[in-house]
Amino acid sequence: MCMACWRGVPRRDPCKAAMSSRISFFEVEILDCKTMRQLCFFDKVEPHLTVNDVKLMFHKCYPQWYPARQSIRMEPKGRSLKDEEILQDLPVGTTATLYFKDLGPQIGWTLVFLTEYAGPLFVYFLFYFRMPFFYGLAKAFTSSPHSVVHLACCCHSFHYIKRLIETIFVHRFSHGTMPLRSIVKNCFYYWGFAAWLAYYINHPLYTPPSYGKKQISLAMIMFLICETGNFSIHVALSNLRQDGSRSRRIPFPTRNPFTWLFLFVSCPNYTYEVGSWISFTVMTQCVPVGLFTLIGFIQMTIWAKDKHHRYVKEFKDYPRLRMSIVPFLL
Repeated sequence: MCMACWRGVPRRDPCKAAMSSRISFFEVEILDCKTMRQLCFFDKVEPHLTVNDVKLMFHKCYPQWYPARQSIRMEPKGRSLKDEEILQDLPVGTTATLYFKDLGPQIGWTLVFLTEYAGPLFVYFLFYFRMPFFYGLAKAFTSSPHSVVHLACCCHSFHYIKRLIETIFVHRFSHGTMPLRSIVKNCFYYWGFAAWLAYYINHPLYTPPSYGKKQISLAMIMFLICETGNFSIHVALSNLRQDGSRSRRIPFPTRNPFTWLFLFVSCPNYTYEVGSWISFTVMTQCVPVGLFTLIGFIQMTIWAKDKHHRYVKEFKDYPRLRMSIVPFLL
């Protein structure tokens, strides 16, 4: 148990020393949210310090729990306090009892997305080039006679290459990390589905769509429109945080026509994403792709509704016409 009192907060200017007697310092006690055991006690904590400052103080007592791994809350089962929240603004008085929960090993979001999106690229190519252990030696390294198979490979690769480029150059993450255990689950989802749909699309017995080139061409056009729209929305959202701020802001349409979907939904990036996979489903006419699209739509709807709810709750002037993900419906 770390009982050392914290006196190493950022030093104040000497000219303000005379005001120290008028400053009401805080006492901060941190308990384990499961055992209720006292982990740390800090006295003379300046009231203007943030939750992140408290995490840094706690980290000095327990080096194994770096700030990204800490969840600091006001109740054992309450919400995690945001890093930017200020101590004196919390309803705790001058003696604050906070609760700590270990979030487990963390990994940066950039590395998470690079791992999630690079995997499907690699996995898909294994089936596209018909490795011997998938379709047998007789079909090893052979090429499909159907042009839609090659087009599907180009579209699938384009989609994930775009995601990798966005991860590196576009996205600005509001949270720096995610639990390491989650990346295993996410990779299983993306890599597993990539293998499943690639197996059938590149199978020697695969048959082209029922309506031939017209169906493929229409789906291709819709795919490119939705991919462009998705990229445009990600750029627009990134531009909201050019100053490096993590505060939430209302996104509005820009001069780019693809962003005009903000007039009708809160998360048009998800709308375009679903549209891309619907187009890919129509293009390939493959059941596993359709199932992947359906599951993705359900998950993105959950995310969109949650984000829409936060927008409405936080901004009183939030546009009432907007839905979560599907204009006028959902």
